[in-house]
Amino acid sequence: MSILSGKNILLGISAGIAAYKTASLVRLFIKAGANVKVVITPSAKDFVTPLTLSTLSKNPVHSTFVDDVDSDLWNNHVELGLWADLFIIAPATANTMSKMANGVCDNLLLATYLSAKCPVYFAPAMDLDMYKHPTTKSSFDKLKSFGNIIIPATSGELASGLVGEGRMAEPEDILSFIEKDVIGKLPLRGKKVLITAGPTYEAIDPVRFIGNHSSGKMGFEIAKASANLGAEVILISGPTYLNLNHSLVNVIPVTSAEDMYLEAHKYFNQVDIAILAAAVADYKPANMAAQKIKKSDSTLVLQLEKTKDILASLGAIKKNQFLVGFALETENELENAKGKLKKKNLNLIVLNSLQDKGAGFKTETNKVTIIDNKNRVTEYQLKSKTEVAKDLLNEIIKQFHG
Repeated sequence: MSILSGKNILLGISAGIAAYKTASLVRLFIKAGANVKVVITPSAKDFVTPLTLSTLSKNPVHSTFVDDVDSDLWNNHVELGLWADLFIIAPATANTMSKMANGVCDNLLLATYLSAKCPVYFAPAMDLDMYKHPTTKSSFDKLKSFGNIIIPATSGELASGLVGEGRMAEPEDILSFIEKDVIGKLPLRGKKVLITAGPTYEAIDPVRFIGNHSSGKMGFEIAKASANLGAEVILISGPTYLNLNHSLVNVIPVTSAEDMYLEAHKYFNQVDIAILAAAVADYKPANMAAQKIKKSDSTLVLQLEKTKDILASLGAIKKNQFLVGFALETENELENAKGKLKKKNLNLIVLNSLQDKGAGFKTETNKVTIIDNKNRVTEYQLKSKTEVAKDLLNEIIKQFHG
């Protein structure tokens, strides 16, 4: 999954021959999982049709302040600018860049640019002499001084027949440039995060096991949120139906508590942050039957033994790692969680109670309390597990960088 997945991307197209490449660019953004809207200058429609762009983006293409079909419908440039997480102007012609640099606002694209609060990227495209002209360099410098990000033009054959600099970057290179730039500015860029998720299954015989109701949803959401903040994630997951396809996440499937213990210890020394969200079995059968146990007697007695405490074992050997644990409690919740925090040498512990409606296993929501090693307690309202993951990572980032 691309770092652009779920992002709102506004593509501004100005009137240059390179506009024909924007159909491919829209497709790449959509394939990356982004939501795409297009603003096109009226003259740019001579190079690429709104019908093509709307079909590919699955959204109407905006060109003028008032639609030709419905003169009562106003294309709100402020709403478009605020909708966008990223605004990419490609191609950015010499004319459009000059207007951007000097505050000229004579079309919908420029009005939207002046309203945008998000990062703005521009991909210059023009002929060689225009590209080298001092006024073009002045536009580049001004736009960069405003915080806009230039996607450098490349050298190649130009529309005039000349060969040289000024050719708009290829759509694949524009996508790659933006992805790398976004990742490079994320707060967990360069950090490695270890996450455990899901249940463990402790075998009774080749067919049966002891397990729990954990779906792994919370751990998977934390992994996705960590990757979206730029971290390289190692996700050790017990058996689950969930999948996570993200370029920054390495999923390691395990079955038992022993498997998870070994994998966690294998990677722990390599990471900066470890978040143990898995619901690991506390006990396992002392002996696994080699063959399926037949139903012969009215009762069956299993001898159980403790599994290894993964969280405590990592707390005992941690050096500079930021270690986070989870506590699922049914009574004396806060006191028990504080006890685990201290006993297991954690930086944070996330408490959730089975007494809270909407929290716990097999739900899309969770209600948590975060406690740090300075005994600061922060309670959160019932939220989606996606939002809980973001809250947790915000707290980790605040303390990790503090």
